[in-house]
Amino acid sequence: MTLMKKYLKKKKREAAISWKIAKKSKTYYLFLAPYAILFLLFYILPVISSLFLSFTYYNVLEPPKFIGLQNYINLILADDVFLTAVKNTFLIAVITGPIGYMAAFIFAWFINELPRYLRAFAVVIFYAPTISGQVYLIWAIMFSGDAYGYINAFLLKLGIINAPILWLTNPDYMLTVVIIVTLWMSLGTGFLAFVAGLQGIDKAQYEAGYIDGIKNRWQELWYITLPSMKPMLLFGAVMTITQSFGVADVPMALTGFPSTDYATQTVVTHLIDYGSVRFEMGYAAAIATLLFITMILCNKAIQAMLRRVGT
Repeated sequence: MTLMKKYLKKKKREAAISWKIAKKSKTYYLFLAPYAILFLLFYILPVISSLFLSFTYYNVLEPPKFIGLQNYINLILADDVFLTAVKNTFLIAVITGPIGYMAAFIFAWFINELPRYLRAFAVVIFYAPTISGQVYLIWAIMFSGDAYGYINAFLLKLGIINAPILWLTNPDYMLTVVIIVTLWMSLGTGFLAFVAGLQGIDKAQYEAGYIDGIKNRWQELWYITLPSMKPMLLFGAVMTITQSFGVADVPMALTGFPSTDYATQTVVTHLIDYGSVRFEMGYAAAIATLLFITMILCNKAIQAMLRRVGT
């Protein structure tokens, strides 16, 4: 009991000291308040609300009705389309995630060696596909299912095919097209973070590294560049995971919503289907919760891997 009393007194004393420091720093909290309030309202509360609604039946018109784990049971055991969406999502993430992440870093590394103005131009060129509003129209024309589509016209001219391929409606090809377009658009915010990170590395580190025995660019990359960029690498990894697991716009724009035989259905399009079309908000919240947990676990795994860089 004596140890417990001492522990409680210590905690009470620490709390009193913390409160005094907080009172002295009230001006700082006042400046922080606008962002904190917005973050609470638009990030924390929606996550908590989604978690609560995932245990209910809620169709917007009626009050939420608590049903326990029934939404999760239906998702895993009774929803074949969701299982197809999970398979497609993981396939897209496994292919586009690592390849897009490495491509973003490699392109940023090469661009960093260019002169200043040429580097700025190259960054704009590589980042443009991410922010282009007409990108889907371009790819839709390229993969058009008639003989006027660029891909079909090229293959017909070479004699590789005898009839046009329905790239965007045939389930055998649709997911491949989605993966190609997603990869092409993968140089997003993470790419800009890598470029900024490479620019922020002190050149003196490289000189010191060569004095200490670094012999080539690969050793320079592993022992100096990557360790110096760990925050940017982590940020890029988080953004890449978010993009790869959140694929929805590409399949919806190119292959329709829903797609033929749900061949390009992803977890997010499944979420949009139940949340925005059917208005089964409890079921949609369960999908969002599972996706959220999966992304957190993947982020933790990536963080553990990045801690080993340069060690």
